[in-house]
Amino acid sequence: MKSVLLIVSILLTFNLWSQEKETYNNPVIRGDMPDPSVIRIGEKYYATGTSSEWAPFYPVFESKDLVNWTQTGHIFNKKPEWTVNSFWAPELYHHKNGKIYCYYTARRKSDNVSYIGVAVADTPTSEYVDHGLIIEHGTEAIDAFVYDDEGQLYITWKAYGLDKRPIEIVGSKLSADGLRLEGEIFSLLKDDEGIGMEGQCHFKQGDYYYIVYASRSCCGPGSDYDVCVARSKSFKGPYVKYEGNPILHGGGGEFISSGHGTAVVTPDGRMFYMCHAYLGGDDFYMGRQPILQEMYVDADEWVHFRTGNITKVKQEIPFDGVKQSLISDFEDYFEGEQLHLNWTWNYVYSDVKTKINAGKLLLSGECKLGNDFGSALCVRPITPNYTYETQVANMNESFKGLTMYGDDKNLVMWGCEGDKFMLKAIRDGKEELLYESTLGSDCFLRIEVQNGCKLNFYKSSDGQNWVKVNAEAKDFNYLVRWDRVARPGLIHNGISESPAEFSYFKLRNMN
Repeated sequence: MKSVLLIVSILLTFNLWSQEKETYNNPVIRGDMPDPSVIRIGEKYYATGTSSEWAPFYPVFESKDLVNWTQTGHIFNKKPEWTVNSFWAPELYHHKNGKIYCYYTARRKSDNVSYIGVAVADTPTSEYVDHGLIIEHGTEAIDAFVYDDEGQLYITWKAYGLDKRPIEIVGSKLSADGLRLEGEIFSLLKDDEGIGMEGQCHFKQGDYYYIVYASRSCCGPGSDYDVCVARSKSFKGPYVKYEGNPILHGGGGEFISSGHGTAVVTPDGRMFYMCHAYLGGDDFYMGRQPILQEMYVDADEWVHFRTGNITKVKQEIPFDGVKQSLISDFEDYFEGEQLHLNWTWNYVYSDVKTKINAGKLLLSGECKLGNDFGSALCVRPITPNYTYETQVANMNESFKGLTMYGDDKNLVMWGCEGDKFMLKAIRDGKEELLYESTLGSDCFLRIEVQNGCKLNFYKSSDGQNWVKVNAEAKDFNYLVRWDRVARPGLIHNGISESPAEFSYFKLRNMN
């Protein structure tokens, strides 16, 4: 009898173990992409997010399972005519006419004030046509969200963030075609605590309309961003904030902070919330990365997350049979006719000019707005420990090589100029020469990144035998900007008639 019970116990244990779900690790989209928006169309999911001062504008990702994402393009390859910079918080909306709308925040060229525009595409991955400014309200209007309440479209946004009064989430009716406001602007929720309020999304379940929103500080090493909720029996309010707010926050050791996202519903009715979060430790240097957590409404009709109110890396896989893909390296041998989708550049301070010819990338650009340090072509880092390298294939008087780029006045340049290897550090626009030596016949360059911000520099004449030029890793954590982190890449500093020529670019992750 005892042996029978033992066998039954073993079988039950094995059965429970075999039924355990696979897990995935946050972030689900790696690299700096804040304020994510996610929608589902049929069996596919689409996401985009803030691109800030990097072009092209608003990267677009596609997924079949919410966990594995592939970049397909960008909302814009060229700035909309009315804009100048600060491309924040794009919000995707699938209109009943079948088209995809992107409501986005940018600064207006005429006065540098952040307002909201709209662009429309036939599909999430096709070309978006800009329809211009749609919300011009106060001294700042950002973070749009569109909600369909039984056939009536509404758009909401953050208002009064720059004024000496409480921040509010306000809204307006939206025209049936989604291209203009109709009626009076109304207030939904006020920041009575003075802790911040933005990045809202709306949904209805049961008797209540819910606003899920972010509060506190979004950005930088001191970020304490979190997620809160309020509810009402009418879309226009009044809304009551949950006494247990925040419903999601960092501080558990894995994440510093999390917030600003949207919810998406799976075909079987489950809700998943995608927002951005800063990982702790060295992973902070990857920036604000999109994470995914399941959300539900409890018996008391309040919103919660399945894994509790502390943001967690490990989550249950949403669908059976899905496994999360491994972190991949990036390499480009410039064999196509167009730039790879991974490449980005700081459009505010330089017009990047590129040409791919016979397996070589020609890079140059024209500096603007006081930029004295050239044009950089960069990728988003996805781990804190990696190496990247290139070969400079031509010799002229321009500076050309590798960079770790914060902005136009905070960057590192490791390359060749004339007949010299040169390592330069630029901080607040002041240049310091850290290393110089005579250049041999060929110029191969490598940078090793440790802990997200500590760099070692290598040179080679054949791409096989590498010589380290610094005694110990140098800390460049000053390259982090208030709302974004530094990016590795290629750089050219000189006249357009003397471009840099690169044979390849390789980035190898060591995590």
